[in-house]
Amino acid sequence: MTRSLLLSVLGAVLFAAAGPAQAQTWNTVRGTVTDSTDGTPIPNVSVLVRGTNFGTATGADGTYALRLPVGTHALRFSSVGFRTRVDSVTVTDEAPTRHDVTLAATITEMDELTVTDEQAAPETGVYEVDPEDVQNIPTPFKDGFRALKTVPGVATNNELTQQYSVRGGGYNENLIFINGFEVFMPFRARQGEQEGLGLLNPDLATDITFYTGGFPPRYGGKLSSALDVDYAQPEDQPLTGSAAVSTLDANVHARSSALDGDLGWAVGVRRAQPGRFFGTQDLKGDYDPTFSDVQGSFTYRLSDRVSVEALGIWADHVFELDPQERTTYFGVISLNDPSASSFKALRTNFSGARRDGYTTALGGLRLHTDLSDRVSLSHDVSYFGTTETENFDVTSEGRVCQVDPTQGDTPSNCVSLLRTERVRFADNAVDVRRLTGSGRYTWTRNRHALEAGWSVRGMHFDDRLNEKNVLVGREEQSDVRIRVDSLRDRATFNERQVGVYLQDAVDLLPERDRLVLTGGLRSDYYSFNDEWTVSPRLSARYRHSERLTLNGSWGLYHQQPAYRELRGTPQGAQTIDETLNRDLQSQRSMQYVVGGEYFWPESRLYLRAEAYYKDLDDVISYTIENVRVNYSGENDATGYTYGVDLQLRGEFVPGLESWFNYSFMVARERFKAPFREAGYNDSGYLPRPTDQRHTFSAFVQDYVPGDESWKLHMRLLYGSGLPYTTTNPGPRVNRSVQTRVPGPRMGGRLPAYRRVDVGATKEITVLEDGISAPVRLDLTVEVLNLFDMDNTVAYTWTQDFTRVPKRLTPRTLNARLRLTF
Repeated sequence: MTRSLLLSVLGAVLFAAAGPAQAQTWNTVRGTVTDSTDGTPIPNVSVLVRGTNFGTATGADGTYALRLPVGTHALRFSSVGFRTRVDSVTVTDEAPTRHDVTLAATITEMDELTVTDEQAAPETGVYEVDPEDVQNIPTPFKDGFRALKTVPGVATNNELTQQYSVRGGGYNENLIFINGFEVFMPFRARQGEQEGLGLLNPDLATDITFYTGGFPPRYGGKLSSALDVDYAQPEDQPLTGSAAVSTLDANVHARSSALDGDLGWAVGVRRAQPGRFFGTQDLKGDYDPTFSDVQGSFTYRLSDRVSVEALGIWADHVFELDPQERTTYFGVISLNDPSASSFKALRTNFSGARRDGYTTALGGLRLHTDLSDRVSLSHDVSYFGTTETENFDVTSEGRVCQVDPTQGDTPSNCVSLLRTERVRFADNAVDVRRLTGSGRYTWTRNRHALEAGWSVRGMHFDDRLNEKNVLVGREEQSDVRIRVDSLRDRATFNERQVGVYLQDAVDLLPERDRLVLTGGLRSDYYSFNDEWTVSPRLSARYRHSERLTLNGSWGLYHQQPAYRELRGTPQGAQTIDETLNRDLQSQRSMQYVVGGEYFWPESRLYLRAEAYYKDLDDVISYTIENVRVNYSGENDATGYTYGVDLQLRGEFVPGLESWFNYSFMVARERFKAPFREAGYNDSGYLPRPTDQRHTFSAFVQDYVPGDESWKLHMRLLYGSGLPYTTTNPGPRVNRSVQTRVPGPRMGGRLPAYRRVDVGATKEITVLEDGISAPVRLDLTVEVLNLFDMDNTVAYTWTQDFTRVPKRLTPRTLNARLRLTF
């Protein structure tokens, strides 16, 4: 089995102090699988190390051969029409091990279609994320949303944010469900470090299913993706859990059952104080972020067919910063001709402070009833509320300096070229409340799986804005204060949404699960603009052979304008109410997806490829400032997106899965004639803000040779530059203050985003006989941004229109201790 050379070398460098490592010894297990009835060899039997995807398959003559490390392994033999068998096999470092197996035939019902969650993965645009992998991926926080950046089709350019863009869509185009209850991202964050912890707690999750396109009708209301997370619902399970602490965060969780297994529960608590991590950026100061949440999932079985489910989440995230100074270097250094160097620095001193707060609460209750083995129904009610506050009053005094790169990083190394002063103030708050009721009904009959559902939602937004941005200049030895923008207003918004859907999955061929066709229809109503939308969707999966699966989907998707799209960006003396556009229509996307997956049983590798095209209408254009999305509030554009996603995935060593992704994408939009502005957006099809042409991501795992208690993890991210709108000189207010106007829309490109994060974990068995499992201690050291690469998330512009990069975090060390029981 091929070893990861890169990780082996990295492991040798990081852990040379641990002493010389001996090469790990492998040997071969071989044998023949036959039918217990007549001794006939059975081809295509799956032979796996139990609990992993590592293994092989029997050939046409029923034989198999599998290389494994020396030791005892549990092998799982399975094939359609035969009972699965698990055998213990011991591999020695002497002769190959012989292990023959017989399988007993079973009677297989072929006249009914059974639809389970396990069938989701082969579908178009569907990826399964293992919660254990989320724990192993080197990231600042063990956050399920940040782990999605290693999924094909997900754009990447900022390690600080939990927001994500899928196949050219915006940050606000993704659905998120936890135990079937919808949750939402922060509404008004300006920068990623203000967002706090994502609401997905991977310690509680058992299944994470990510639809990057072609998602079924039961998921409605967004254009790009749907994330469906299931938290643990233990039945007859003893107490298990974990406790972890790192230099950035801490968490604890537990799950078990009670009342003779009728009550299952899972509870998790998290707290993060990543001030040290945020303080590695160019902006220095007193960072004091505190992010906390408590989550609980409960299931009570009233009878064999009736159960009650509940989910509760409370999160309180506070970001405080007293900024002090910022030094950002930029420009060109010429080693051959020093006179050709143009190396500069922006040195800024700050006074004032900022404080942002996000308090979120979710409560959900569901009654689930199985009327029979074929018919089930569930009804639920949920409340989601969040209060976001933004307070800052900061004055900045900056100098753009010519810097001598040979004189070191000192304040005196500055030949002042320009001085600027700016005052920023905000006292903003938004209160959002959503109350939702819904029902879901399923009926399995013969070779059909029918599903229908409905939802009703009431929404309340209370928005208060009070902010201003002032430039300070000098005119005849006195200060001149120019108010660049200012808004002070308040608005309340109350509306309703209604949705219904119907879908049917049918098995079309005599051979079970060979060709499955799923069709459905969804309709949604929005009271704000009195609009009904209708969304037909169709998908198919064809299993050509044991190795090759083909799939495709077509669908019409609508995204009703939420408050942020409706409000747009107030200009001049406009009030918030004046910007609310009641003629605004839902954005529409007609999507086509085709793809396939090929499996090599000998090496247990999967190659997956998908191509997609999206035809976009009634687009509400937007711009992105760091992570804040500013909408135009108009259906002012049309557009298209197309691309290809590739993934190679498999277990190169037993029990450790690795994968490599590459995506190519083009996202374009064209403004409608009434909304074109000369020199800004009138040059035909323009890049959309998420037009990231190339992305590559990988997650690689390996053992340290000779000691499987040491594991190495590496995450690699690459994203080509995202577009941005440049800034041009506008009318001059006076001799010292120059206003600004946008240049050509999306006319520039940020530098490519490149990042490598690595980690090493030592697993120690503390107690073999714990409460229900061995007690283990994991000691982890992570190097975030291993090669200390400079990544730019945005640009700021000085008074002389010098472009100054805003850079993300440099190399950072993190240590983590995790106890599982």
